[in-house]
Amino acid sequence: MPGNDVLIRRAGVRDESAVWQIVEPVFRAGDTYAIAKDISREAALAYWFGDDKQTYVFEDESGVLATYYLKANQGGGGAHVCNCGYMTSPLARGSGIAGLMCQHSQEEAIKAGFRAMQFNFVVSTNEGAIRLWQKLGFEIVGTLPKAFAHPEKGFVDAHVMYKRLNSDG
Repeated sequence: MPGNDVLIRRAGVRDESAVWQIVEPVFRAGDTYAIAKDISREAALAYWFGDDKQTYVFEDESGVLATYYLKANQGGGGAHVCNCGYMTSPLARGSGIAGLMCQHSQEEAIKAGFRAMQFNFVVSTNEGAIRLWQKLGFEIVGTLPKAFAHPEKGFVDAHVMYKRLNSDG
C-alpha cells in the first residue's frame, strides 16, 4: 500500500531496475499485454522507455510502486490522440494507484496538447482495468473478436477504449 508521501514523476535511467521489477512479471504472465512473454530485459525497457514515450513512475517512501508511459497514438492526422500503458507492482494492486496514474496521465496529456486518449488493446479478461477505465470516463468504442491469445482462456476479445480530453477532442 502506498504511504502518505506519494509522488508521480518522470522516470529516468535510475528507475530502470525498479521498472523492470514491475513490468517483467506482467510481460511474463502474458495475459494483459500483447508483448512476447520471453521479451528480454533490454527489449522490455527499450519498449517502456522508448524515445516516443514520456515515462513516469509512482513512488512513495518504500520505492517505485507503479509506472506508466504516455505517447502519441498515431502520427500525422491522428497525432492529437494519445495512448498510455500502466503497470502496478503486485504489492500495490488494489490501492488506487492505477486510478491516480490514469488521472495524472490525462492531466499530462492535456498539458502536452492531446485532445483524446485511446487504449488500443484492452484484453477483455482484464475486467478490473476495464471497470476502472470506464469509471474514469473511457468508453469501449470497438471490440476486436478473439484478437488476443490468452495463455489460459484461449482466444479472447480485445477492446478499443476512448475518452475525449476536452470538448472539441
